[in-house]
Amino acid sequence: MTPRAASGTPRRVIQAGGPVIIGAGLAGLSAAVELAPLPCVVLSAGQISTGTSTGWAQGGVSAAVGPDDNAGLHTADTIAAGAGLCDADVVAAITSAAPQAIEWLTAQGAQFDRTADGSLKLGLEGAHSRRRIVHAMGDSTGAELLRTMVVAARRTPSISLWEYSLATEILTTKAGVSGVLVRTAGGEIELRTDTVLLATGGIGGLFSHTTNPLTSRGQGLALAHRAGATLRDIEMVQFHPTALDVGIDPMPLVSEAVRGEGAILIDELGERVIDNPLSARDVVARAEWAALQAGHQVFLDAREHPGVRFDELFASIAATAREAGFDPVTQPLPVRPAAHYHMGGVQVDLAGRTDVPGLYAAGEVASTGLHGANRLASNSLLEAVVCGRWTAQHWHQLGLDQGSAAAAPSGLRPVTPGAPDAAVAKVRGIVSEAAGVLRDRNGLVAALAELKPLRSHDAGLVGYLLVEAALRRTESRGGHTRTDFPKLADPARHLLIPGAGRPRAATEAIGAVA
Repeated sequence: MTPRAASGTPRRVIQAGGPVIIGAGLAGLSAAVELAPLPCVVLSAGQISTGTSTGWAQGGVSAAVGPDDNAGLHTADTIAAGAGLCDADVVAAITSAAPQAIEWLTAQGAQFDRTADGSLKLGLEGAHSRRRIVHAMGDSTGAELLRTMVVAARRTPSISLWEYSLATEILTTKAGVSGVLVRTAGGEIELRTDTVLLATGGIGGLFSHTTNPLTSRGQGLALAHRAGATLRDIEMVQFHPTALDVGIDPMPLVSEAVRGEGAILIDELGERVIDNPLSARDVVARAEWAALQAGHQVFLDAREHPGVRFDELFASIAATAREAGFDPVTQPLPVRPAAHYHMGGVQVDLAGRTDVPGLYAAGEVASTGLHGANRLASNSLLEAVVCGRWTAQHWHQLGLDQGSAAAAPSGLRPVTPGAPDAAVAKVRGIVSEAAGVLRDRNGLVAALAELKPLRSHDAGLVGYLLVEAALRRTESRGGHTRTDFPKLADPARHLLIPGAGRPRAATEAIGAVA
């Protein structure tokens, strides 16, 4: 029988010829390049090189490569920031792999910033005890890494890049993954494979104030949930304290590295909003939120530090600020917290495996145990490259057949998103109001009722699951603050959401993390 799309028209069936990687950011492309010469297909909902959080990342890659640093210190800082939900073994494994990840990216062509003697120039960011942030072109690290990996992928014959190809469903049988449904402007395609990697990024687009691409709305979480995979700690959202508040959506990010160079946070009266602007991000965001709720404005003051060096260190941020009418050398920049990174995600092990056979996840969409309840700055790009490569190395160990990846269909062009703009806007408003920096039972219960009829599309489903998880976590921990439950619960527990059709899971207790 010929498969048919939901519209009733015949559906094209194509054998992928290898794993299918959904997402063309750092995690997905690292996996694809590492997998060579084994074949794979990489799906990008838009044009390759655009629409990914990787390309927008200003911070850098954290790695203990300085003479006064080591992986143990990096591990300790990560666990301290993670507020009890980190997996210590996972943290140790990923931080130990960081120096080699920098070497691998350099070998792929990444141009990291260096000192006059050729050593890596290292920056400092919040909650790091050492200078260990490796940058590329100042505040354009993400763009440089994405450029590097796109070039590497395009020159690798085993990688088939499909642009404008939107994954809408993970197909499964009792044995596990059997394929991916892909929407293109030319019709629906059933791309058959028994191995799929989700590398779809985060959920910032579900919030009215975000630094993420607006297309980052948790599509990977929706795909995984409907396929039966377990989600973990998805209520844990990191709000970046310094999004440039000039009426732009999404909001331009002012990197934490600016505070690492000495900038401070003040209100309109010139009073400090927080004594230590390099505290963990959740601490800084709550301090700012309190000031805003009290009727104050919040500004990032870089006039003294880094002062006249601002343009040299942060050229991209300086240009954006000036386009908005602010000179960071002479004027404080208006800022506010904005949804920036999702610590929760699809539960995976260090090979990227979910509990659905053949389904993997890497990067921001995954929950490895690295970030816990509050990501340490610049650990995200590190996790993406390390875990993307580890998944590919695992596939090599499985002995996947060598062959040819399915070529991209001809004539691919932009595809219409699945959810109407009005529906997405409604979800953004509801989620932002109820599940922002501060949360409480009344707001979350009301939001669930509003989101329930919107679950038919991805944004509504993920928004509903996030709010439901925030309601279930009756404590304040890391990026999750309940004003009606202001204290930590003991012991620390992961909050699990089973895949669609599976029995409700209890919370998962974890051991105390030193």
